[in-house]
Amino acid sequence: MAALREPLPATLRITGYRSHAREVLHCLKEKYFGELRGLEVDGQKVEMPQPLSWYPEELAWHTNLSRKILRKSPQLEKFHQFLVSETECGNISRQEAVSMIPPLLLNVDPHHKILDMCAAPGSKTAQLIEMLHADMNVPFPKGFVIANDVDNKRCYLLVHQAKRLNSPCIMVVNHDASSIPNLQIDVDGRKEVLFYDRILCDVPCSGDGTMRKNIDVWKKWTTQNSLQLHGLQLRIATRGVEQLAEGGRMVYSTCSLNPIENEAVIASLLEKSQGALELADVSSELPGLKRMPGITKWKVMLKDGQWFEEWKDVPSNRQTQIRPTMFPVKDEEKLKAMNLERCLRILPHHQNTGGFFVAVLIKKSPMPWNKRQPKVHQKLPQRTGDTEVTAANSDNGSECISEEPTLAENEESKKMQELQNSDTEQSKKEGVCGPPPSKKMKLFGFKEDPFVFLPEDDPLFLPIQKFYALDPSFPKMNLLTRTQEGKKRQLYMVSKELRNVLLNNSEKMKVINTGIKVWSRNSDGEQFGCAFRLAQEGIYTLYPFIHARIINVCIEDVKILLTQENPFLSKFSSETQKKVKDMAMGSIVLKYDPDPEKPDDLQCPIVLCGWQGKTSLRAFVPKNERLHYLRMMGVEVFKAKRKEEESESKMEEEIQHRLAQTEEGMDVEDKEHDLVTKMEAEIVGKPPWKTSSCACAVLLPEPSQAHRPALLSLRDKYCQQLRAKRRGYNSSSVIPNKRPDEVGCHAGSTACFCHSALQPALGKEKSVQLCKMC
Repeated sequence: MAALREPLPATLRITGYRSHAREVLHCLKEKYFGELRGLEVDGQKVEMPQPLSWYPEELAWHTNLSRKILRKSPQLEKFHQFLVSETECGNISRQEAVSMIPPLLLNVDPHHKILDMCAAPGSKTAQLIEMLHADMNVPFPKGFVIANDVDNKRCYLLVHQAKRLNSPCIMVVNHDASSIPNLQIDVDGRKEVLFYDRILCDVPCSGDGTMRKNIDVWKKWTTQNSLQLHGLQLRIATRGVEQLAEGGRMVYSTCSLNPIENEAVIASLLEKSQGALELADVSSELPGLKRMPGITKWKVMLKDGQWFEEWKDVPSNRQTQIRPTMFPVKDEEKLKAMNLERCLRILPHHQNTGGFFVAVLIKKSPMPWNKRQPKVHQKLPQRTGDTEVTAANSDNGSECISEEPTLAENEESKKMQELQNSDTEQSKKEGVCGPPPSKKMKLFGFKEDPFVFLPEDDPLFLPIQKFYALDPSFPKMNLLTRTQEGKKRQLYMVSKELRNVLLNNSEKMKVINTGIKVWSRNSDGEQFGCAFRLAQEGIYTLYPFIHARIINVCIEDVKILLTQENPFLSKFSSETQKKVKDMAMGSIVLKYDPDPEKPDDLQCPIVLCGWQGKTSLRAFVPKNERLHYLRMMGVEVFKAKRKEEESESKMEEEIQHRLAQTEEGMDVEDKEHDLVTKMEAEIVGKPPWKTSSCACAVLLPEPSQAHRPALLSLRDKYCQQLRAKRRGYNSSSVIPNKRPDEVGCHAGSTACFCHSALQPALGKEKSVQLCKMC
């Protein structure tokens, strides 16, 4: 209990699969950790951060500093800014130590098909994605992650977490985990049920192991919490093992120490499986992790303090609250065969962590309630965009064995088949993965942008292929857009395996997001040779296939690109200038390769998206990613918040002063003309990225009614958000689905959505929270 009353230490994990991981770790050790040595905060001595002994390759660290101290202390401001910036661009995840355990025990390989059943907020999902991309030289691993959550709003938080890692192998779906549908994939022309090699089952729980960070648990926890959740937890775990492949591994975990949510669920699952499941012995895995074995005896208590040792002791009026599966198995032989001691219990006082429970299950054979029988799957034409390709015959011609669906699933499949038959011709014409929007609305009760794969001969792709000299092996069939009609503004890419899943299950799945952005449409169209420019999010995926428009730059050139907004060509090295002059204007790739003979320079490659103008060269890189590269090159990027706040407040005072002056001494007509002139000079002279404010925030500081038309005319002129609204978006639908830089504000700034759109939809307080620049 004493450990539970202490605040939880801050822990962080470095993204392990990236080539920059070693550079980030070196920067942490040599620079930021060194500055913490001997530091005292609020009378408390700051302990030097230590690596988690059980996490591989020193990629996870913890310190006695709580999150609150990190946020509030001026002495730690530099360290905190580093953590926030690196977290935003995906190089660091701030994740509780015990939360890192389940993905490690899954033993993921790049070819595994993975289901994360209750994935939000996404820290464990991020770990799974890292493991899929263990080999950085393979842009498209054969495996994938399907991340599910029942809460639609939390799914968007999950999307934000997953998008930081820029993977084409992640799909976010929105289903009740206890009834997540069976998916099908096409295997040599046969429709087969998709079984997962790895399943992470981190179920909803009472959270009594989170007392150190969640103060509400102390006030709201009751014994009823676990009694109410037990049934749901068992249903989710049961659905998980049904979808697990034979020989596959499922990790069940909770952040609770209550056996009703832990061992009781596992024991019930093992008993029902009749030998089809077994608990894996993971005692030799994660050496250095202190753990306790699972327990075999426990009692069940009601809210009023009554204890029960067996189901038969429960009064009839209480049997709706307490179920037989909540009690331990009484048969000693059965109990011994279950090996419940193989479960892991992580206690807070052992290694200064939260409380946690983990069980690793192996599926040896099909579940007994899923009868198996030979079943020949009819070979069907494969849907590929708007074309129809007949799949080839299998070599051995053997029958495909799969688990027989339940009666309810048969009825559902008949309905789905009817829908599919009616939609086939229309889908083929449009190249759409999924039914028409009207039926999607009826079926699921929600609306998402469609996923439309480009057909093989789409004229949109031919100029792109020629302009960037893409390799013949480039998987162009995996390109998709999020619009059925009108101009395609963004092109996304998924792996071949995820494409298979999407095309064969569009009527079954509520897909929230998938794919990585690889190209964005130029505002100037095809004036510069190609209508689409490269997107930084997908550049590491695309780069192995690009054979043209690549400029190799030295480290000094990289510093110029990342520190200056639009530098002239004369500022770059002579070699770079020569290469640029021989190339037409437009989107380019800027590549830095480390020099082994210069060990003091950055020793990991960098690939940047850029734009070559007539007299300038610039990099299209998000702010936090710029800061990351500059830190790795030893450039100081820290700016104290106090200075920024002072400059912003001075700017706001000046604007208010101008408004006041204008009101005092002019007629209305003169006032408007003068105000427009001065404000426009303010915007053009100080772009938003220098004033730390978007144009609309400057223009709308509660003006008087007399000046409002003048200010609104300026807003119309400079605000890209209004243009987006006129193209059919509205503020409430754009916010969850669009990244800030997809709409942006004046002059291509990376500012978030302007107040004119955010405030009416969300209110002032929430809009300020969402706006990066404000």
